[in-house]
Amino acid sequence: MKEESIRKNIEFRRVYKRGKSFSNKLLVLYIYKNNNNDDITRVGISVSKKVGKSVTRSRVKRLIKESYRLNKVDLRKGFDLVFIARTACKDKAYKDVEKSLINLLRKAGLYKNEKYLNKNH
Repeated sequence: MKEESIRKNIEFRRVYKRGKSFSNKLLVLYIYKNNNNDDITRVGISVSKKVGKSVTRSRVKRLIKESYRLNKVDLRKGFDLVFIARTACKDKAYKDVEKSLINLLRKAGLYKNEKYLNKNH
């Protein structure tokens, strides 16, 4: 099954307006409780033209998508997530992006075993 994603402008705006935000040097995360379905977490990724040309923006999107894909197993479901890449993200390695993404997911309290993770943090 293909993962649900946020694609329409109105869906992005709903998450921006009603959701809560968390940020660090590389990424910003907006999170909003999904009222439609508690089993599905929808993800949207936004990379501004300030980050770079299309090749750079696509690379950053791929890094964020892959980081999320590999870490989504431990996450709670039923949320709309929007990741926004900052300009500092453009020349970073995969590990840096993944570390940043995990940091934001922990801040948002999306991990199922949050108590266990906070001890290591």
